[in-house]
Amino acid sequence: MDPVIWFFLLGVLAGVMRSDLRMPKAVYELLSMLLLLTIGLKGGVELAQQPIGRLVPQVLAVASIGLIVPLVVFAAIRALSSVERADAASLAAHYGSVSVATYAVGVSFLATRGVPFDGQLPLFLVILEVPAIMVGIVLAKGLSAGSNWGAVAHEVFLGKSIVLLLGGLVIGALTGPEGIEPLEPLFFDLFKGVLALFLLEMGLIAAGQAGALRRRAVLVIVTGLVTPVPAATLGIAIGHLIGLNLGGMTLLGVLAGSASYIAAPAAIRIAVPDANPSLSLSASLGITFPFNIFIGVPLYFEIARWLSGAGAGA
Repeated sequence: MDPVIWFFLLGVLAGVMRSDLRMPKAVYELLSMLLLLTIGLKGGVELAQQPIGRLVPQVLAVASIGLIVPLVVFAAIRALSSVERADAASLAAHYGSVSVATYAVGVSFLATRGVPFDGQLPLFLVILEVPAIMVGIVLAKGLSAGSNWGAVAHEVFLGKSIVLLLGGLVIGALTGPEGIEPLEPLFFDLFKGVLALFLLEMGLIAAGQAGALRRRAVLVIVTGLVTPVPAATLGIAIGHLIGLNLGGMTLLGVLAGSASYIAAPAAIRIAVPDANPSLSLSASLGITFPFNIFIGVPLYFEIARWLSGAGAGA
C-alpha cells in the first residue's frame, strides 16, 4: 500500500476514537494550495511540450464525461429511491464533478510504479470540475430567469481550486521544464509529504461524516459504492479512444470515478439551498473517497492495462 494511504487511515482512526487531533485551518489551507499548484505546475510543464492541435477533440470528449455521469446518476437515484429532486441533483453534481485529492493519490500510485501519464490530465481535471455542476443545477431548478447564475459562475470559475489549478497550468506552460527548476524543491520534491498531511486531514473529515451517513445509510452507501466503477470505466474507455497512454487512461478513470467535495458543495450551496449538503458529502467523502484510494485506483489501473493491452510488464 502506498504509504500516504496510512495517513488517511490514521486520520479516520483518530476521528472515530474522538481524539483531539486537529489540523489548524491555516495549515490545511496551505497544504491545499501547495497540492493544487503542484498538480497545475506539473501539468503545465508537460503541456508546454504537447501539440495544441490534438487537444481540442480530446477536451470535447472529456467534457462529455461531465455531462453523461450526472445525468445517469440523477436518473438512477430518482428511479430507485424516494429522495427529493434537489438532493438527487446535488448527488449527480458531486459525482459528475471530480476530486483533486483522489487524482493526487492516482498520480502518487503511478509514480510509485514508474508509469508516465499524458501532460494534459491536469487540464482535463479542470474541465471536469465545471459541466457536471451546471447540469446538477439545471436538474434541480431548470432554466429560470430567477437563477443566480452570476454567483454560481463566480463560485465555480473563480473558486480556489480552479484558480490555482489553471494558474499552475499557465505558469508551468509558460516557463517550461528549465524555468520551473528553481521551484522543484518546494513543489515537486515535497509532493508526497504534502499529500500525506492532506490525507491525514481528509481522514479526520471523513470520520466526521458518520452521523449523516447513518441517517440515510442505504442511499449513501449504495451511491458511494456503485457509482465509481462504471463512471471510471467510461473515463478509461474515452481515454483509450482519444489516444491517452496507460497512465493517462488510468487517471482519466480516476477522475471520472471520483466525486467532488470542494467545488461542487460550494456551488450547490449557493444555487440549490434546498439540497441537504451532508447527504452528498457523506457519499462523496465518507464512502467514495476511501473506496477509491483503497480499491478504485488500483482497479482502474488494471482495467486500463487490460484495455490498452499493455501487459503485465507495464
